[in-house]
Amino acid sequence: MEHFMAESPSIQWFPGHMTKTRRLMAAKMRLVDIVIELTDARIPRSSRNPEIDKLVGTKPRIILLNKSDHADPAATKEWCEYYRNKGIPALATDCRSGQGLKVFLPLVRETLKEQIERRQQKGMAGQPIRMMIVGIPNVGKSSFINRMAGGRRTKVEDRPGVTRGGQWVKLEDGTELLDMPGVLWPKFQDQEVAEHLAFTGAVKDDVIDIELLAMNLLMLLNKEYPLLVQERYRFTAEEAKDLDAYDLLELVGRKRGMLVSKGEINTERAAITVLDEFRGGKIGSITLERPKV
Repeated sequence: MEHFMAESPSIQWFPGHMTKTRRLMAAKMRLVDIVIELTDARIPRSSRNPEIDKLVGTKPRIILLNKSDHADPAATKEWCEYYRNKGIPALATDCRSGQGLKVFLPLVRETLKEQIERRQQKGMAGQPIRMMIVGIPNVGKSSFINRMAGGRRTKVEDRPGVTRGGQWVKLEDGTELLDMPGVLWPKFQDQEVAEHLAFTGAVKDDVIDIELLAMNLLMLLNKEYPLLVQERYRFTAEEAKDLDAYDLLELVGRKRGMLVSKGEINTERAAITVLDEFRGGKIGSITLERPKV
C-alpha cells in the first residue's frame, strides 16, 4: 500500500487587524535601534514572515529561535549557524523558562557596538536602546517581554493574535521594548508553510480540519522521528508499516483507548490529542524544517 499525505483544504487566515499591524510596524520602525525577531525553533523557516524583511530593511536585527526546548537541538544549532553565516546573530531560547536569555542583552550591545560608540562620542551615552519585538502569532513575544521585564508585564495567552496594539515596556537597565502584535502574511503561497504553522497552533484550529491536520502531522513524524512517535503512542514499526494517514490516526486512537459505540475509534479526539501533545513537546524534541544550504 502506498503512503500518502491527506490533502488539506487551502489554509488562509488574515484577520483585518494584521493589515493595521503592518502599517503600525512600518511607522514605528524609525523609532527603534534594532529589531528582535522571534521564530519557532520547530519550524524556523515557516515561522518567519517574509514581509518583515522588507519592513526591517537595513536595520540591525537578531533572530531568536524560541521554544527551543521542544525542538531538536542538532537542528537548532544548524539554524543558528545558518543565520550567523548570513550576518544575522541568532540565539536559541525558551522564553517561558528564560533559557538562553542571559546572553541576550550582551548580544544586543555587541550587535549595536558601533552605534553605541557613536552616541558616546556625541555625549548621548544615556540614551536608551530601543528594540522592536516582532514575530508571528503564538511565537512567544509576550513571554519574552515578561522574562526580560522580570515579571508579568504583558498578558500571555496561548491563543494566536491576542496582542492588538504596540506597547512599550521599559527594562531595569533603561532598555525599551516595543511589543508588536503577531502578524501573518496576506496569502500563504506555500501550503506546506501554512500546514507547518497550523501544526504549531500559529493558525487558529477553528479555520482548519483538525483531523486532516493531525493525520498529516502523524505521517510526517512517523517518517522523520519514528522512534519518538512510536514510543509516545506505544505502537511498533511493524504495526505502522504501510498504514495510510487515516489508519495511523486510528491506530493512535486505538492505543489510547479512544473508543465510541460499536468499537469505533474517536478520531477527532485522537487528532486533538496528537496536536496538543506535539505543541506541548510531549512527543519529544522535534524540528520539522532544516536549513537549505
